[in-house]
Amino acid sequence: MTAGASSVRTAEEEADGAAGVPQASQLRRRLGRADLRAVPEARRALRELLDRWGRPDTSDVAELLTSELVTNALVHTDDDAILTATVSPRGLRVEVRDFVTRGPRPRVPVAAEDTGGRGLVLVESLADDWGVCPHDVGKSVWFELGARQAA
Repeated sequence: MTAGASSVRTAEEEADGAAGVPQASQLRRRLGRADLRAVPEARRALRELLDRWGRPDTSDVAELLTSELVTNALVHTDDDAILTATVSPRGLRVEVRDFVTRGPRPRVPVAAEDTGGRGLVLVESLADDWGVCPHDVGKSVWFELGARQAA
């Protein structure tokens, strides 16, 4: 997949042929190195995914947390990243994979005027669950919003 390209599968395309029940709908996008234009583009794509899934009212928190993960990956690494968002009957899972092994560290900003350092604190406080998954090369930082928030 080329930089900036996305692949979105609709619930109908993912439906179980026998039962006709939607299983999952997914957004996958490569984010170019240090390309902060990807942040609003990721928010928009996630909003569209949630709209297609019939859950537009849940996009505010999901978009905020996605923005934080995407920004962190693009600002704190010197490589591309991959955004994957999956909506299923269980809820929403957003994952941003980068190719740097150094793990994220949540920190509380020191001064009230400090504009940085709040991203993972927001993820930690607003997501139902979140974590870091190491890979052979790099890691994925992810969050989940359960069915009650993504429904």
